[in-house]
Amino acid sequence: MSRERYIHSLLTLSHLLICIFNSLVAANGDTQKDLQEFYIVFLRDQAVDDVESIHQTHINVLSNLKGSELDAEESLVHSYSRNFNAFAAKLHEHEANKLSSMEGVLSVFRNRYHKLHTTKSWDFIGLPMTARRKLKIESNTIVGLLDTGITPESESFADNGFGPPPAKWKGSCGHFANFSGCNNKLIGAKYFKLDGNEDPSDILSPIDVDGHGTHTSSTLAGNLVPGASLFGLAKGTARGAVPSARVAAYKVCWASSGCSDMDILAGFDAAINDGIDVISISIGVLPLWGDYVTDSIAVGAFHAMRKGIITVASAGNDGPRKATVANNAPWIFTVAASGIDRQFRSNVVLGSGKTVSGIGVNIFDPKPKLYPLVGGDAVAKNSASPDDARYCSQESMDPHKVKGKLVLCKLGMWGLESVVKGFGGIGAIIATEEYLDNAQIFMAPATAVNTTISDTIGEYINTTTSPSAVIYKSQEVKIPAPFIASFSSRGPNPWSNHLLKPDIAAPGIDILASYTPMKSLTGLKGDTIHSKFTLMSGTSMSCPHVAGVAAYVKSFHPNWSPAAIKSAIMTTGNKTSNIFLSS
Repeated sequence: MSRERYIHSLLTLSHLLICIFNSLVAANGDTQKDLQEFYIVFLRDQAVDDVESIHQTHINVLSNLKGSELDAEESLVHSYSRNFNAFAAKLHEHEANKLSSMEGVLSVFRNRYHKLHTTKSWDFIGLPMTARRKLKIESNTIVGLLDTGITPESESFADNGFGPPPAKWKGSCGHFANFSGCNNKLIGAKYFKLDGNEDPSDILSPIDVDGHGTHTSSTLAGNLVPGASLFGLAKGTARGAVPSARVAAYKVCWASSGCSDMDILAGFDAAINDGIDVISISIGVLPLWGDYVTDSIAVGAFHAMRKGIITVASAGNDGPRKATVANNAPWIFTVAASGIDRQFRSNVVLGSGKTVSGIGVNIFDPKPKLYPLVGGDAVAKNSASPDDARYCSQESMDPHKVKGKLVLCKLGMWGLESVVKGFGGIGAIIATEEYLDNAQIFMAPATAVNTTISDTIGEYINTTTSPSAVIYKSQEVKIPAPFIASFSSRGPNPWSNHLLKPDIAAPGIDILASYTPMKSLTGLKGDTIHSKFTLMSGTSMSCPHVAGVAAYVKSFHPNWSPAAIKSAIMTTGNKTSNIFLSS
């Protein structure tokens, strides 16, 4: 078929689909007319402190738009009335456009959903446990985290030795499903799910079923917990920067839907009103479009700044591409991810006696023997192509050929070692072209190697009659540091070319902190391994490090402005590099 005939066929098909769509519209009513979406509307500030009066103002605005107060009440989803004059509502697109031109309306933007972006890290950056000096003042510091919730039963949030919350605290903690409650350490917990949609993978409660919020909270202000580790790895005392500080959790992120603008703004509104000193938010979106006025995190952080509260946010995990940095408003303290002088490696011993090294967390001790080693193409089903089988997918492998063997696989998606184990295999050596600077946690004996090492292993398999190998349990090794993580989002700032972002870097690779018992270590299908602590990587992990330092500074200088705290941190430093040392 010629190119012209191909294009003509596509156009004909498109025309046919349009006709079918129009017929459906005619039969069932105007689909576009019935379609409503969530919008957030900001109004000019009112000199009114009465929450009910502001709420009524929102009803009045919608009544003028809708034509009746009943329609306005059905449309209104939430009033933000404590720290900024705004509301969320269900609107048609033409109504949102009309509303944006009404007197007194500052901005109207569609609700979006965003994504979520230790034992050694504090010592590495120079904040030892002996840094505690004014514990009574530190206990007056309150940190708030907008995240996936929190695990109140964690030792990181026990309140042994804590007195009542500071007098400035105005927040609350109610009774929620699967939530054991707050105490004098975890003094507040709330959740926001304004779209009203059910999430079968989550619970309408501040409880953390994901683990992300528990991890960031304990990194920021967790208690000192001796003997913390992940099955013996990264063993030490887990702690936050300010172990005596109080914690408040605001659940704005959900397992299925992510983190909506409406919920993020509600979290900011509550945190500001509750008396928080520092806000930490490890959430963001790739900033390919938008501006500070329609960025919910920028707007919320701006209103926090007006009340003297510093907001620390993650820079994003879309590096090393340029201009991918998120949370780039000038009043946000934006944090990139760096590495520390520790890495988790597993030795792979081949039957030839050669030893190679892979990266990852492999907690399995092998039997003192070598196992048959094959490439993924050697275990392919008769119906599968060898190329597909090299990725060790469920559909491409023959269980009879996998049983009892180690398999060399190409990385298609994480979790393939579990597929190999499910077929009766021993484990997997995973070849990847990704830069290996953070450790994946494996569900079966496995390790990740770069293409150079995988080529070496592949050559050994192809030139040996009965190739064999064994993967040993991961060990900690010392490496040169610090360095910027490969995944950490880069500048320049896509919205303000002359404003440098990120502002600072902090440890964000293989950070050990508290975790939830409600999720397996990887969250992947087939994983049944749970732990009180786990290792995570991302700018989500670097963000609470800087938020913790900000809280530490705030405990000594409670009257300092967000700008003063940010300046003090960015202009203070000492040498931590061991880059010239041998690993």
